[in-house]
Amino acid sequence: MRILNLTPLPVALLATTALAGGDHAAGMADAVRSDPNPAIHAAFDILAAHVHRDGAKTVFHMTTNGVAGSERPTPAGALGGAPVLSYVWPTSLDPATVGFEGGTGILALAATSHPDFDDTPLEDENGDGDAGNDGADWHSHWVVLTPTEDCGEGALGVRDIPEGETPALPETWPGLPIFIDSPGFTPEFDGPEIVVTVAFDGETGEIGYDGVTAALRVNANVHAPLLCVTDVFDIASGDLSLPGRVD
Repeated sequence: MRILNLTPLPVALLATTALAGGDHAAGMADAVRSDPNPAIHAAFDILAAHVHRDGAKTVFHMTTNGVAGSERPTPAGALGGAPVLSYVWPTSLDPATVGFEGGTGILALAATSHPDFDDTPLEDENGDGDAGNDGADWHSHWVVLTPTEDCGEGALGVRDIPEGETPALPETWPGLPIFIDSPGFTPEFDGPEIVVTVAFDGETGEIGYDGVTAALRVNANVHAPLLCVTDVFDIASGDLSLPGRVD
């Protein structure tokens, strides 16, 4: 694993978004589990990933071996080459479930931090009245991942939208030429735990899922492939087999 330049997030700030209570993923009997790995930065070392229903909501959560969300990327100073850190739940859901063109790749929920750009134009995560300056603050996305050889042999990337194509996209698509949505679900933190609570429009049926921590990077030339997965820190299942199940 390549070591990244990371910027610690003050623990006091994380405390302001701590959960009021509830069970961690590691406490769930049917969680997808991963052994601790001292070679992985603790905040991205997955111990368990879990998804469950809570009434009309669906809760995605992950237990790490450190303080979840305590690290952010060191800014690159420009969009080209900008680093992204992420906690990701790949799913078995068709991308059409959340408004993307169907059958286009792996639909994944991601919590991300990237200080060089903001891609949540409808959200003001830091509450300063400016919705365009808080990409460093942890926020959520739906993304569609596909094998992208231009990102490297066997690598995944966020699916690009070629010029002239008009695929179906969610209403909260932020305007980037990739399959990404900014749904406004706020990540919450509680020590080792990160939680994102999601509302779906309609029934989803059974969901298969996994847990991943990863780094991505914007193409230095800011063209396709725009956003590549560059480092996979940990995979809860070990093989991205989506063994987790929620009815």
